[in-house]
Amino acid sequence: MTKKLMAEFFGTFWLVFGGCGSAVLAAGVADVGIGWLGVSLAFGLTVMTMAYTVGHISGGHFNPAVSLGLLIGGRFDGKDLLPYWAAQVAGAALAAAVLFMIVSGGARFEGVGGFASNGYAEASPQGYSLISVLVVEIVLTAFFLIIILGSTSSGAPAGFAPIAIGLGLTLIHLISIPVSNTSVNPARSTGVALFAEGPAVTQLWLFWVAPLIGAAIGAAIWKLMTTDD
Repeated sequence: MTKKLMAEFFGTFWLVFGGCGSAVLAAGVADVGIGWLGVSLAFGLTVMTMAYTVGHISGGHFNPAVSLGLLIGGRFDGKDLLPYWAAQVAGAALAAAVLFMIVSGGARFEGVGGFASNGYAEASPQGYSLISVLVVEIVLTAFFLIIILGSTSSGAPAGFAPIAIGLGLTLIHLISIPVSNTSVNPARSTGVALFAEGPAVTQLWLFWVAPLIGAAIGAAIWKLMTTDD
């Protein structure tokens, strides 16, 4: 279990540091910034690389919603759920802390601003409402779980699951960065919210509730579609 929790800790660290780091450090640089497309790819690459690297140790969840969905889908032991959640949130928080240290050392540093946090209403990148954000986070997390459960099932081609999962997360970000800055991951949302300016902490509840609901729905849909364990 210690090795599994270490894998989840470092995998989630990499997801937040790579994905949110690309948004904070590289997305908005004039003329050479990577933009939303680059950030979407960064999140997908973090999951894909860590799934190949430590997925065989812990299952490669890196996300409390994924752990819940795999539990409902019959792929995960319920007694391990809370330890996995703790490791994931701790990894995300440390990644955000390291990223804060880097950002605060910039020559033009005047505060971290939104710090790649998630939000609705005035905290949404394009001003989307609470309902819009709730719906998009539920729907996209549900599909993320379907992708994960399907690509890791016994009938899927062996060895390709991390690619499908990574590309799935990339697509999810391409759809929803303008709406919610894309969570589908309560640990990712929690880590950066601890350091962000604005309403990130007070709005954090939605980015736990919606992904967990979406994960449960996705797992239930998958179980209805297949007899695979």
